[in-house]
Amino acid sequence: ADRERLEAGEVGFVIAGIKDISVVAVGDTFTRVSQPAASPLPGFKTIRPRVFAGFYPANSEDYKALREALDKLSLNDASLSYEPETSQALGFGFRCGFLGMLHLEVVQDRLEREYGRTLVTTAPSVVYRARLTDGASVTVHNPVDLPPPNRVREIEEPMIAATILAPKEYFGGVMDLCMKRRGEQKDVHYVGNQVVMEFNLPLNEVVFDFFDHLKSLTRGYASFDYQLAGYRPAPLVRLDVLINGDKVDALSVIVHKSKVQSVGRALVEKMAGLIPRQMFDVAIQAAIGSRIIARATTKALRKNVTAKCYGGDVTRKRKLLEKQKAGKKRMKQIGKVAVPQEAFLAILKVGK
Repeated sequence: ADRERLEAGEVGFVIAGIKDISVVAVGDTFTRVSQPAASPLPGFKTIRPRVFAGFYPANSEDYKALREALDKLSLNDASLSYEPETSQALGFGFRCGFLGMLHLEVVQDRLEREYGRTLVTTAPSVVYRARLTDGASVTVHNPVDLPPPNRVREIEEPMIAATILAPKEYFGGVMDLCMKRRGEQKDVHYVGNQVVMEFNLPLNEVVFDFFDHLKSLTRGYASFDYQLAGYRPAPLVRLDVLINGDKVDALSVIVHKSKVQSVGRALVEKMAGLIPRQMFDVAIQAAIGSRIIARATTKALRKNVTAKCYGGDVTRKRKLLEKQKAGKKRMKQIGKVAVPQEAFLAILKVGK
């Protein structure tokens, strides 16, 4: 009888006489309605995401469908967390939390293949802590949520305790890679022909492409493991991207001060090659607050029409070109630039 009711959709599950359960996940505690348990069974901990990224529907009308797809996907993936957020550039979407970059790619691929969603994904970021001048502490999941500099006393970034095992002939290259990622050496010892290196590394320097560089550097022979090691203050700033003077909040990133010039310059140059050319010049700027630190320009399409200007003095043609130039200037003032999906992930390719 219970099986017939289950097939009819009247109950979700019938487990040990407990009925009307709609969702079952690893770590759930089952209890009776008449005699509820005072607390869940011990031993299970809530999974904390380590990497956050924004998922936005390519078409704003698909927002509800994206929410339903995330609801269904989260039923069999307890490590996926999401909450609604709004972007001035992308509209309504969701801020999703993942265990790492591989988890992000798997979730994105499943949403696109299994649920047919077309997504715009923002650059991933880790969780920072900002200690304000009034003594309060703020958790920053999105770089846009970072308070103004005059209110921030210090910013703390997550750290990891990393252990790298590699053949000893690659010791110098691995050491150089970790130092470039602001690593601090803790211990080095040899086990046969292998060298074991222990480092303290910022999580933000690891989640993007550290493992790819490590494997490439050691020809695939290195192994890498890490554990979270708390937070540490660091000189960090928020780097904003402006397109034709308008700030695109979805492109903001938090960068270490020692790398802000190189990252800003590389980011605007890469985006200048990704944004399609318009009928007017498109200025792409990297800024810290109100200070511009890098600029690149996507040149305009040169389309000067002189089809109806035949014969006569050359000043006739020059007058027509000046008129078209003035029209392009007005177009620049009111024109909107379409930013492709590749531009939002340009920050991942800056170091390559």
